[in-house]
Amino acid sequence: MLILKKKKFDIQFKFMKAEAKKFLADFVKKVIKTWVESGKILEVPKEFPEELKVKKGVFVTLLKNKELRGCIGIPYPVASILESAREVAILATQDPRFFPLTKDELKDISIEISILEQPRKIEFKNETELLKKLDKKKGLILKKRGKEALFLPQVWKILKKKRLFLSELALKAGLNANEWKDSELYEFEAEIITLDRPYA
Repeated sequence: MLILKKKKFDIQFKFMKAEAKKFLADFVKKVIKTWVESGKILEVPKEFPEELKVKKGVFVTLLKNKELRGCIGIPYPVASILESAREVAILATQDPRFFPLTKDELKDISIEISILEQPRKIEFKNETELLKKLDKKKGLILKKRGKEALFLPQVWKILKKKRLFLSELALKAGLNANEWKDSELYEFEAEIITLDRPYA
């Protein structure tokens, strides 16, 4: 079942119509199933919606019983949405934080496809100004000393306090927890398509 969420973490963009979203969701669903069951990579179809030919950052998140089971993404627009989605969908099944996804698990897996808009730098003079500017509907990228980390907008559901969100993002980048205060920060919107246990 395809669910196009319209809750506070799901931003709807005009560039992608419902037909394109469904095409993308069905394709990712097939890519994951084909890879997990046979180890084969599904080919990108010759004909697909124009909206999916646009270059965007894409993440695919796998959830098992509402718990993270894998999440891999390409944060910047290096290939078409469809091509990037295929790549990260396969990689998400092999997220090194977990054992590779098995075909027996598919029935319990839900999928989130996040399509990222171009990040915009947050200009701030001090900690107070930054905290005021943070938007919990947007994801965040942190950069400092050649290190970088990203949180999707969905992470606000777990890390609801702004300071905690920033501290965990800094730690993810391999920095000290308080180093977000003088890091470069970029915010981005994301369109999120959710497939609720599509293999059940």
